[in-house]
Amino acid sequence: MKTVHEVSRLTGLSVRTLQYYDRIGLLTPSRRTEAGYRLYGDSELMMIQQIMLFRELEFPLAEIKKIISSPAFDRSRAIDQQIELLTMKKARLEDLISYAKRIRSEGGGIMDFSVFDTKKMDEYAEEAKKTWGSTAEYREYEEKSGSWKDSDREALTKGLMSVFAGFGAIKDGDPSSEAAEKQVRKLQSFITEHFYTCSDEILVSLAGMYDAGGDMTENIDKAGGAGTAAFAAAAIRLCCGKQTSFSQD
Repeated sequence: MKTVHEVSRLTGLSVRTLQYYDRIGLLTPSRRTEAGYRLYGDSELMMIQQIMLFRELEFPLAEIKKIISSPAFDRSRAIDQQIELLTMKKARLEDLISYAKRIRSEGGGIMDFSVFDTKKMDEYAEEAKKTWGSTAEYREYEEKSGSWKDSDREALTKGLMSVFAGFGAIKDGDPSSEAAEKQVRKLQSFITEHFYTCSDEILVSLAGMYDAGGDMTENIDKAGGAGTAAFAAAAIRLCCGKQTSFSQD
């Protein structure tokens, strides 16, 4: 775990900026000391990477919050989109540099202003925002969580970890077994009932977060024992590639 000052030194973000991100719900530290000081884990550092890349692309903080809070958020897919947008930005800057050099060498008579056109980049950015920030799942999550109290969140977290404990009880077995598939569907039903409609595609995306390391993996392994997160992720990927599922207990 890192303190807010350590994260500031590592990322270049000011302490005040990190505190502001916490206040607006963009980046909440995973833990606090008994004295109330913020502590950040690996998952928060990965989130900072996403925030900084989106900021580099001039996305407003409100848009970034929508994107990374989306239940369907897929970090790998977001990176692909960011690479595409950064490549577009690089090409545009190179065109602007060439344009400025032409003006310097040829004089101010150049009347081609197409180099300032950002329509293609703007359209792609808008599609990226729609992909993550305006999903039906995110709207459903907002509706369900709007009236939650801290006690509600705590109870749901305990319930979710209880489901992962179920994976822990069978983690020494085959992740493609009937028991594993039943547990996957139990997890999917829990998420759908309490958070948002969890499709197979979304569940596979979540699996990538479960075994990616960091605090989420640590918490799942704490609930079910070492290796639970990796087993659950493997079971999800195997199960969600099938056309049939076993009935719930």
